[in-house]
Amino acid sequence: MTRSIAAGIPAEDQMVQSCPDASPMKWHQAHTTWFFETFVLRPYLAGYRPLREEFRWLFNSYYNSLGEEAPEKHLRASLSRPSLEEVTAFRSHVDAAMENLLANSMNDEAARRVVLGLNHEQQHQELMLTDIKHAFFSNPLRPAYRAIRLTEACNVAPSEFRWHRFHEGVTEIGYQLDAANCLDFCFDNEAPRHKVYLESFGIANRAVTCREYLEFMADNAYTRPECWLSEGWETVRKQAWRAPLYWERDATDSTGWRIFTLRGWHPLSTLLDTPVCHVSFFEADAFARWRGCRLPSEAEWELAAKGSQIRGNLLESGRFQPAAAPGEGMDQLFGDCWEWTASPYTGYPGYMPLPGALGEYNGKFMSGQMILRGGSCVTPESHLRATYRNFFHPATRWQFTGIRLAA
Repeated sequence: MTRSIAAGIPAEDQMVQSCPDASPMKWHQAHTTWFFETFVLRPYLAGYRPLREEFRWLFNSYYNSLGEEAPEKHLRASLSRPSLEEVTAFRSHVDAAMENLLANSMNDEAARRVVLGLNHEQQHQELMLTDIKHAFFSNPLRPAYRAIRLTEACNVAPSEFRWHRFHEGVTEIGYQLDAANCLDFCFDNEAPRHKVYLESFGIANRAVTCREYLEFMADNAYTRPECWLSEGWETVRKQAWRAPLYWERDATDSTGWRIFTLRGWHPLSTLLDTPVCHVSFFEADAFARWRGCRLPSEAEWELAAKGSQIRGNLLESGRFQPAAAPGEGMDQLFGDCWEWTASPYTGYPGYMPLPGALGEYNGKFMSGQMILRGGSCVTPESHLRATYRNFFHPATRWQFTGIRLAA
């Protein structure tokens, strides 16, 4: 899938890093390869020889305990060398070594690291698409990642907004990892499974749509401080936000707006009943307040998603943009947009990070970030679970992030 995402993207485009959150597409490919080399091949494949020893520190991201300082993140776009061809050769070198490793028996810890590496690469597959979208939007020519335009169903009534009610009581959240099965997987921040008490609550049957968010904008909510958290209001003022990221004024459309997608520009009027996306936590919270509602906690979200199949508008659909809810029960729990919750990113009771350098994967980011659930239209289907915990800073907008209401 990594190769498929990068296929046809010129080397010049794969060098671009258009915001501090993003990384070049070339770097994503090199870093995920580095992960397998560093955490699997070096410790577990006897006689393994790296293609280039400098890659050990050059493509490190933030694993400080490895003892070698990695280049600053904002300099990744400056790495014209190694070339894209050399990065591709690096991937081929590591792929061949991994095939050698997998052809023989391995211990449980090596197998666990292989599975972690595969999930790590899926995270970067999603990032490759979110990052190239921002890069293309930052280019004055506004090129499209895929030239084929979106097609929206005509004369289809939008999914009616409804509440799903849940009674108060004790429930369990988190992943129950089978420690005896080295192929059973969750990220360390999804465990341990534990009990929580929830008051009665309602949660919306679908994500908030562009049409509904446009009403929020038309009510001048971006200029009304009573709708916003204090830090959110300061961010809105400093950044001069007046709409979600990728929305731009367009007098030729009946709504007055158009939206930039991975398939190029589309009139907002054709996407009104699709989920609003690329909104920050601050915007999601402000919209909920404006509607007299709130955002769900992550425990409420997980209870609502319990038992639901992992299906929806995900990476494999090839759409690369949120789609309208089909109107069947609890819609859009997986895919379309990551949904902001009201829960801060902290460790569960009894949380233990992985030992060694891998302990830096999640644990050290448990400060100043908010939890998102559900996946997006560029998340691989096999990557998701109802227990999956994503997290971003509350001002983040470059990811496919949206809103589901609770009350």
